[in-house]
Amino acid sequence: MGKIFRPNNKESMLLSRIESSKEKERRIAIETARDNLEPMSNAVSQKLVENSLIETTSKNSLQEQIEKKLEALVKLDDFEIDYQIAPFRELVTAPNVVSLVITAFVLETLINHKDVIDIYGSDEEIYHCINTQVQKYMPANL
Repeated sequence: MGKIFRPNNKESMLLSRIESSKEKERRIAIETARDNLEPMSNAVSQKLVENSLIETTSKNSLQEQIEKKLEALVKLDDFEIDYQIAPFRELVTAPNVVSLVITAFVLETLINHKDVIDIYGSDEEIYHCINTQVQKYMPANL
């Protein structure tokens, strides 16, 4: 017979605090993306092309697409964000929500864009490339 789990008040408070901190980090990451749309999309698109992870006919078009996705991210509710990143949620431990959204966008949508010739590398390589650029704009505590 399985053990019955009954959290006590201290455990409940701790779990609540952890969940609140995750939600706060997510909110701050999305707000930071909103405040840095153009430089963040430029840095991400530039690095993806430099690292030969995306082959494209127009780097500017790639940047515009990523910038539009970041603009849309700000307007999405939590359910829509979770739905978009669901296939990639287990990609890395403690992922950045903005990096995951951009990774999902690159792997699921940009691959079919008229200016994108091909996408190379594993999902993890693409995520890490995007995340290194996104982290440059995030506050130090995230």
